Amino acid sequence: MRAPLCEPVMDNAALHTIEHLGATFLRNSSEKADIVYFGPMGCRTGFYLIMLGDRSPESVLDLVLSMCDFILDFQGEIPGAKPKECGNYLEHNLTIAKYYIKEYKTALLSEKNFVYPE
Repeated sequence: MRAPLCEPVMDNAALHTIEHLGATFLRNSSEKADIVYFGPMGCRTGFYLIMLGDRSPESVLDLVLSMCDFILDFQGEIPGAKPKECGNYLEHNLTIAKYYIKEYKTALLSEKNFVYPE
């Protein structure tokens, strides 16, 4: 989501919000049985999405784009952001999370139209 050593890393509160919303979406998606893990990279440049099976990045692109749409359209209380559910429930920023996701989705869509040389 962020170019390592070229761009500022993601804000912790926004990263945390993307983690909660992304995990909520994936847990409820049609691919939920194959989701193993979704969570942030320690360097704060992106996320890991681990799924069962032999998958190419292109094969999960629509799922990731749908997750982006879910986050961009999300309004209200962040799922799992209560004291009994999250060890850092106060650190969330939906506005900045949406900014990062919009930026990322734009990049993904431009990549989707890119023809890779063989």
